[in-house]
Amino acid sequence: MLACLVERLVADNDTDSIPDPEKSVDIHGVLKDLNIEGSIDYGVTAISLGSTDFGGLYSEKPLAVIRPAGADDVVRVIRRALESPTLTVAARGNGHSINGQAMAHHGLVIDMKSMADNNRIDVNVNFMYVDVGGGALWSDVLKHCVLKYGLAPKSWTDYLDLTVGGTLSNAGVSGQTFRFGPQTSTVTELEVVTGTGEKIVSSNSQNSQLFFSVLGGLGQFGIITRARVLLQPAPDMMIEKLLGKLRYLKHFRYEIDLTYMNFLSRVDHVEEAARGSGIWSTPHPWLNMFVSKKDIDAFNRIVFQNILRNGINGPILTYPLLRSKWDNRWSVALPKNEIFYLVALLRFSHAHPTESEINQMVAQNEEIVQTCIKNGFDFKMYLPHYNSTVEWKRHFGDQWGRFVNRKRQFDPKYVLAPGQKIFTRNHQF
Repeated sequence: MLACLVERLVADNDTDSIPDPEKSVDIHGVLKDLNIEGSIDYGVTAISLGSTDFGGLYSEKPLAVIRPAGADDVVRVIRRALESPTLTVAARGNGHSINGQAMAHHGLVIDMKSMADNNRIDVNVNFMYVDVGGGALWSDVLKHCVLKYGLAPKSWTDYLDLTVGGTLSNAGVSGQTFRFGPQTSTVTELEVVTGTGEKIVSSNSQNSQLFFSVLGGLGQFGIITRARVLLQPAPDMMIEKLLGKLRYLKHFRYEIDLTYMNFLSRVDHVEEAARGSGIWSTPHPWLNMFVSKKDIDAFNRIVFQNILRNGINGPILTYPLLRSKWDNRWSVALPKNEIFYLVALLRFSHAHPTESEINQMVAQNEEIVQTCIKNGFDFKMYLPHYNSTVEWKRHFGDQWGRFVNRKRQFDPKYVLAPGQKIFTRNHQF
């Protein structure tokens, strides 16, 4: 089903001049004496895991999957990859990417969830923060912090079975972001393994350039192995107090009494039903965008009412965000206006979709993106996916030069996150 999509990806990237890693790397020879506390898996099951993601649109086969015991293992893997002229390394969280971003074609995939450090979720009650491994799931952070301490981070994602490092490498948004900012705004310290194989602790005041580069950096500058996240008392259910601050049409009011944990875990029921029907494991051509307030009316008229007039067979999420809640030192690209909207097209197919049906959804997503470009909309892709340097330059705009300089500083041999298709190991500017 997916062969044509993968072939198109390779063609768009013009890979004729790129050495074939499968021919140039004897992976068993390269890794046989690698002294890590974790494990190296060349097996069919592991390779299958490392070559798939939630999107189900791409399949990039790695040479091996590394299951590190801790950050020092990640250091050793990257340093070993640096000894090769072609080997790349991708960090895989819970595999919830859509377009193969956590894959490494004939490279090494690091299974971040396997890190023993993730089992240590250390809450500091006095200073109101939690230290947590980069491969830990936010759902586990929620349970640990709320049930044991009555505390919780301020900002979440709508779906919690995502890894800490994965969401911080993008931003981490939900309906709460308008008030609290993205998840990146709640982080005060990171432990990062850079593309030079160095383990570095960074913050606003210590190694700050790395700190701000990694947040929203799409995994291009380092692998997050630990994050320090601010906490607050977990909210109670003061519905009237909260709604009293809002202006809204009263007849549209709809409420359900839930605990804070049940509210944040609300997508679990959707996932359970989707798994039961078989559609959770089918391809998901999702599209996530930030659209400026100045263009949202036109976007509604052209996209929602025309291109998507027949729906998408799944939820459509739209909610406003404030640019002032985002730090412009982060690597994430945003629309220029103060108010912009998340537009998330969460497409689902039936249990046995045809190749044609999936390709139609992918084509419609591309039509939406090209429509935004043609009409000059102020927009950015969230969880971006492009196939050429020209497109990535347009995405980052006047931040492209800064992004390239950060890559040169923290991953000068372009080892990390090859699945993003921003740089290749023989990349030339």
